[in-house]
Amino acid sequence: MQIFLQLVASGIAVGMIYAAIAFGYQLTFATSKTLNFGQGEALMLGALFGLTLVPFTGYWLMLPLVLVFGFALGAVVERLGVRPAVKIKSEYGWIMATIALGIIFKNVAENIWGRDDLKFPSPLPETALTFGGVRVLPMELMIVAGALLMMLAVELFNRRSIWGKAVVATSNDIDAAGLMGINTQKVITLSYSISAMTAAFAGVLVAPVTLTGATMGSVLALKAFAVAIIGGLESGLGVIVGGLILGVAETLTGFYISTGYKDVPGLILLLAVLAVRPVGLFGKAVIKKV
Repeated sequence: MQIFLQLVASGIAVGMIYAAIAFGYQLTFATSKTLNFGQGEALMLGALFGLTLVPFTGYWLMLPLVLVFGFALGAVVERLGVRPAVKIKSEYGWIMATIALGIIFKNVAENIWGRDDLKFPSPLPETALTFGGVRVLPMELMIVAGALLMMLAVELFNRRSIWGKAVVATSNDIDAAGLMGINTQKVITLSYSISAMTAAFAGVLVAPVTLTGATMGSVLALKAFAVAIIGGLESGLGVIVGGLILGVAETLTGFYISTGYKDVPGLILLLAVLAVRPVGLFGKAVIKKV
């Protein structure tokens, strides 16, 4: 039982990283029905940018700078990759454009920081804490807390600020929001900026417990996309639940079966959800009248 609880604790930390990235997918899909398939590269660039700043600013002063960097990066992706495709009503243009930008960002990172994985210094002690026999790294606790606080901050922004309410209105009905005087194009840009910002923040959260490099975001983003589908692309609660399910399933499978099969449960769950409930566990089916 102690080993089981240890695996669950580790899975929760991993799952919250998936949820934080999937939350970014949910933000852009809600406003524009598009996704940034370079989300993993936003996470990677946030981690590498933070690694560059840490020796000069320290970890805590580096965080707001990484948030600003991620915010600006999201605006660039929307302006170069998404807006032209949406403007000409291309159904697949934004997919290829965001994938292309992701590849460009990865190549840029390899030329600036190299191909080797780098060690990101931890801001917290690396000695594990013990709770009822379960050993947890302080940084794992920070990952869970940081991801939850980040999603809560975005939710409060949407509920309390004028721009946040514009985001909610656009996600509910983009045509009606435009008729009410909301600049929906700026709202979509804002959603992409916040999405990339959350990914960059997730990057500097996970970097101290893993290696940092140009390839670190690819697998995380793919699994986060699976989490978004499982939980529901329009549900914030869904991405949290989906992330926890996938994270715990991976750690349990890796220990009790084989590390070579740890990715299988998530894929099986994804296929099952798509077959039974395509909108996700917490998604809402919408009937369109034509």
